[in-house]
Amino acid sequence: MSYLVSIVGRPNVGKSTLFNRIIGKKKAIVHVKSGVTRDRIYGNSEWNGIHFSIVDTGGYNPPNNNIDIIDTEIRKQILIALKESDVILFLVDMEIGLLDVDIEISKILRKCKKSILLVVNKVDNGKNIYHDTDFFRLGFNNYYCISAINGSGTGEMLDRLIEILKELVVEKKVEEIGGIPRFSVIGRPNVGKSTLINSFLDKDRHIVTNISGTTRDSIDVFYKKLGYKCILFDTPGVRKKSKISESIEFYSTMKTVRTIKYTDICFLMVDAVRGWESQDRNIFRLIEKNQKGVIILINKWDLLHNNKNCSIKRNFEIFIKKNIAPFDNVPILFISAKNKDGLYNIIPIAYHIFRKRKKKLKTNLLNRVMFPILKKNPPPSINKKLITIKYCTQLPTYTPKFIFFSNYPQYIKESYKRFIENKIRYHFDFIGVPIQIFFRKK
Repeated sequence: MSYLVSIVGRPNVGKSTLFNRIIGKKKAIVHVKSGVTRDRIYGNSEWNGIHFSIVDTGGYNPPNNNIDIIDTEIRKQILIALKESDVILFLVDMEIGLLDVDIEISKILRKCKKSILLVVNKVDNGKNIYHDTDFFRLGFNNYYCISAINGSGTGEMLDRLIEILKELVVEKKVEEIGGIPRFSVIGRPNVGKSTLINSFLDKDRHIVTNISGTTRDSIDVFYKKLGYKCILFDTPGVRKKSKISESIEFYSTMKTVRTIKYTDICFLMVDAVRGWESQDRNIFRLIEKNQKGVIILINKWDLLHNNKNCSIKRNFEIFIKKNIAPFDNVPILFISAKNKDGLYNIIPIAYHIFRKRKKKLKTNLLNRVMFPILKKNPPPSINKKLITIKYCTQLPTYTPKFIFFSNYPQYIKESYKRFIENKIRYHFDFIGVPIQIFFRKK
């Protein structure tokens, strides 16, 4: 379960520096010249066990009589980011003080009706913390004094941020208890996502055209057939970042990303005629990163010549699995959404993945199956150190995560981690379910 946090403020208040500080690496460009950040930059972070996504936005400049296309586009996309965010970090500059643009931004933020933390940056010495400021004029009850460049004060700010997110987590879990599974149809533009939804429902519920980008927003519908109930989400097509020129395209992409975060199983649709492309792999990695179940649907299979040739289908599967490895234990179905070919298996398989994704293995069963495998195939020794794994257990998390206790966990290689992951998948039928493996000192 992940939530979205946005950093907003006028240019050159230190948004990118704070962004880099929170994610723990230099991903956003930092420069003394204002306006360096023009595009949105995303990252993931974790604090006190709570994971969240964070976006660094461009600096907000108020509209003026001189039309600036870049500033106009930045303003549009900041407003979109605010709409999609769960919490907003409003950054101001202690050195410069309060400006009219800060007041204007505060008015915009209050209209969002979101949780807002006022963060006073560039507080680089203790005296400034107690210095009289005008920031109370912005109308926020509390503000957090930090130095993004050296990290002072950021811990207290993040503690409060996590308190807010934990409240949202509780609300979300209450909704999920006994809830109906949510399945999302994800893919590039014009691969047949809306057609698939219409075929599931046996009615033309969604607009379908040959023009890519017809679906601009995520649309949910209730499905109830043959003993299955679920919510189906039709999402806009996810384009390559270099091709997102309009703010409405950015909005559509952001809605899809957010839908992935709040769904259970994703149906990744691929155009059989165009084949598996780099953007399909990028979308798959996004689904995997968010720990969602996945089924790959090869749509428009009826348009290929010799589509009934088993060797062509097999080669297609092999190529895709090589591209998505090591998480390659994923159902791949060949369908025609328009002709309704192959659709009857999708929902039952999705339900199976949904149940497996929530499956909790007993520790004694897990060790009884895995210990002989680990004993027969121990981790390779390093520097004459004999590496052994004592036992393992599944963590009490919403998605499958396993922890293995070893005498030298720091020396276990990524390849051995994938070996264990594959064995767990094979023996416990975690098909289509991302799982995570951790090693800890025993």
